[in-house]
Amino acid sequence: MEKAIVRLLTCGSVDDGKSTLIGRLLVETDSVPHDTIDSTRTMRRSGSTIPAGEIDFSLLTDGLEAEREQGITIDVAYRSMTLLDGKRLIISDAPGHEQYTRNMAVAASRADIALILVDATKGVRTQTLRHLTICSLMGVSRIVIAINKLDAVDYSQKIYDQILAEVQKAAQRLGVTDTQPIPMSALAGDNVVHRTEMMPWYSGPTLLEAIQGWKRTEVINDAARLRIQIVSRATDFRGLAGTVVNGDFEVGDAVEIFPSGQKAKISQILSGNTEVKRAINSLAATLVLEPEVDATRGDIVLKAGQSVDATDRFTANIVWLSEDELIHSRSYLLIAGSSQSPAVVTKIRHKFEINSGVEEAANSLKMNEIGSVEIATDSALALLPYKDSRLFGNFILVDRLTMRTVGAGMFDHSLRRGSNIHHQDYEITQTERALAKAQSAQVIWLTGLSGSGKSTIANALEKKLFIQGKHAYVLDGDNLRLGLNKDLGFTPGDRAENVRRVAEVSKILSDAGLIVIVALVSPFEADRREAKALFTETKFHEVFVNTPVDICQARDPKGLYAKASRGEIPNFTGVGQDYEVPTDPELVLDGTAELEVNVNKVLSLISE
Repeated sequence: MEKAIVRLLTCGSVDDGKSTLIGRLLVETDSVPHDTIDSTRTMRRSGSTIPAGEIDFSLLTDGLEAEREQGITIDVAYRSMTLLDGKRLIISDAPGHEQYTRNMAVAASRADIALILVDATKGVRTQTLRHLTICSLMGVSRIVIAINKLDAVDYSQKIYDQILAEVQKAAQRLGVTDTQPIPMSALAGDNVVHRTEMMPWYSGPTLLEAIQGWKRTEVINDAARLRIQIVSRATDFRGLAGTVVNGDFEVGDAVEIFPSGQKAKISQILSGNTEVKRAINSLAATLVLEPEVDATRGDIVLKAGQSVDATDRFTANIVWLSEDELIHSRSYLLIAGSSQSPAVVTKIRHKFEINSGVEEAANSLKMNEIGSVEIATDSALALLPYKDSRLFGNFILVDRLTMRTVGAGMFDHSLRRGSNIHHQDYEITQTERALAKAQSAQVIWLTGLSGSGKSTIANALEKKLFIQGKHAYVLDGDNLRLGLNKDLGFTPGDRAENVRRVAEVSKILSDAGLIVIVALVSPFEADRREAKALFTETKFHEVFVNTPVDICQARDPKGLYAKASRGEIPNFTGVGQDYEVPTDPELVLDGTAELEVNVNKVLSLISE
């Protein structure tokens, strides 16, 4: 059964005429109130050349005041109209400026048809190719290539053919098979709703005909599943609500819950407030099970006998949305539907060069760049390849510090090594190992600028603990870089990996029952939080050694500040790279105070 809604995304470079095109489409299909149209006859943007009394079609979609003042589209503007066959068309007018690519990517993830405009007077631009690439990755079914403003080039077929060849070459490279080229003029109305006589060399459909002629094709393999979005409770039932994917459910079907494996039968199905016998593919439904099972948000309902290939190691394509670069080894929160898990980008395989499509080696991704990455999650997720299921193949990455969305991801395939590795439990626990040493295992993480006194405090602290008969060990940043971390530099990505490795070693040593003392600059708050998150059952004390940078420079015990001032160390913390002061440390030490005073403060922390 076909959906009653079709989603159209318009995109392309700034000033290609997207807002004008959609405005005309709405007006000529009588989808805009007449009083709204009348207002566009008098309202004008700064610098507008449209004569008074004529309609400024672009004002019908640029809804934000900031957009009208700047003459650009910033946010995605949504409008709707009814097609001739009764389906509802939702139109998304995406921003053209590069810095707003994130807005366009979100809209593309739900679009059925993408309308990519190219200004005939300017030709194909980088943003055109970026939007085409994103539409391809986001699984947009049909792409309409609208070559606009042909009235400004005397309706030249030669120019049209040249631009079309360039766009189709890129589309073919991206694997886009369903394309519909249309020459048009949004300003003059040529081939938007009505066929024009200005281009007798074109015999294809108008834009409206191309939209209405699109048919949805869905691959359904009857491996039906429903990810629980909400557990609906009422006085007489408990229902599991979500969207049906890859098949359908019927009353009486035997089902199973992932990951618990609990089994039940469907006793009732609700769609909205209506009881139905069958929940078809893509329908939002509530399943009532008999007997009731202990299922929660993020769990999956599937037909009995079907299996879920859950994975915690996989590859994915990422559109990076944050102004801060994607850094491998840094922990993010991965949200897929109603499921979420801490995740680490373990490897950036390559990034896509937008103009040529070449896969380039990369150590990071900048805002609006697109790349292929490998991801490891803390818990197994039930994902499907994005090309097979948008609903079960998409996810976002969220910065765990700011809770802002930083990346939009499309699942590609699981990595075999993820399913071949299993945690091995041993009978002797951390608690028993620590008791044998008459102590409790814990981690003291000393962070601060180079020269702040971390290593000095760590050394004195270990000596005191040794005298007390305690078993402690110091992990010093410089010492680890001479061995375990000798392959790492001082870029943000390498620093994130440095902290991750030190945290993992600390976890192993604390599991052995030791008191672990870490002396590490660890300049970034996100990396320190990730380190702390590893220790769910072990005491973790973040201690900030607060020493003014001028005093650290005066001490300069290793001569590093002197080298940095000469430009020999470009990424040196405090000179070439910022240090993010801890926002919530358990203890702050004055790096200029007496050593004995600082050590005793840490000792009191350990003994608590």
